[in-house]
Amino acid sequence: MNLKEAFRYQNKLQSFMDEAQSILDRDSNVTKVENTYLRHKVMTEVEDETVLSVPETEYYEQITGIAQFLLYLLNEKAALCAAIRRSKDGLDIDMDSEVSLNASRQSVARTFKRMNDLRSSEQTITGGGTGYRFNAEGNQISYRCDVKRVTTINYDRKVVRAELAKLNRQTDETSAKIDLCLVTSRVEYEPPFDVNASFAEAFEAYTENAKA
Repeated sequence: MNLKEAFRYQNKLQSFMDEAQSILDRDSNVTKVENTYLRHKVMTEVEDETVLSVPETEYYEQITGIAQFLLYLLNEKAALCAAIRRSKDGLDIDMDSEVSLNASRQSVARTFKRMNDLRSSEQTITGGGTGYRFNAEGNQISYRCDVKRVTTINYDRKVVRAELAKLNRQTDETSAKIDLCLVTSRVEYEPPFDVNASFAEAFEAYTENAKA
């Protein structure tokens, strides 16, 4: 498989682990509850009745197997992570660093694009200002006046625009390199089940292999 397929399979393993843990995390799934109705105490001619509460999960009789399957998945994920690391080490670029840098470039580019899109403006705000004066009696009173608001940029748009173009170009070039690495690199890992398998199918395959 290539790196792209390996990352997809890594996510699949994690989803199976999450499902196994959700089963094991429920007390009702990992315990047996017996309710005994002590009817004989009330009516001597009636026998006591014991009822076993059945958990909702279909795996309630295979809980130990689910726990073992979870550990198996964890080991498979560890093996896949190691294979991915070996594959990355053979690349011409440091993929993890480039992915992180590209995310930073995109973040800076978004800021620069917003700055580049800003335009100077002028508007009159009717009654938006307040002033004070003395009236004929010598008392200070307030009054309202219009406000002329002029907004201008305080940076060099040409510099921002040029750097934005450079960032976009670097981002695109790096993305192309990463995409190429994802599909051309080789990851030495043999998946134990199909990436499209369901949890039930994967657990069944694991159980059968464990018996063999």
